[in-house]
Amino acid sequence: MEAAGAASPPPPTEPPPTHPAVAPLAFLLGKWRGEGEGSFPTISSFRYGEELLSSHHPSKPVISYTQKTWKAASGEPMHAESGYWRPRPDGSVDVVIAQSTGLAKVQKGSYDAEKKTVALQSELVGNASKVKQITRTFQVADGELSYVVQMATITTSLQPHLKALLNRI
Repeated sequence: MEAAGAASPPPPTEPPPTHPAVAPLAFLLGKWRGEGEGSFPTISSFRYGEELLSSHHPSKPVISYTQKTWKAASGEPMHAESGYWRPRPDGSVDVVIAQSTGLAKVQKGSYDAEKKTVALQSELVGNASKVKQITRTFQVADGELSYVVQMATITTSLQPHLKALLNRI
């Protein structure tokens, strides 16, 4: 029996509804954490930890995206970026991302809600003296988010750069 005047706990709340435009990419929403590895002909291979957060407000047809990485061995910060994903009803998606290094990317791509995949291709890589092209493919399967990033520079053709496997937390 509750004491007089004691407050009852608030009723459980439902998650906010998903904006209809964002619904096909709802498989990406949430906080993800895991590990990845990187390589490129011009750098030494490396391992990293990563946290990715994608969220939205029910009244906006856009996904807010933030990502940060750290050195796997030491925990020292490595990379951070944030931006917005705007899915379109035709299965395309527009992405704008700014990195902590000052690099800005505009990417366009497509998604398949049934297969839970997204494929992005750079349309513009701004403030980058060496990077010419970036592609990203994301897939969610068995509760894990995986991705592969390929990159081309002024001296290299498009080739693998990063890959990671993240779990929803």
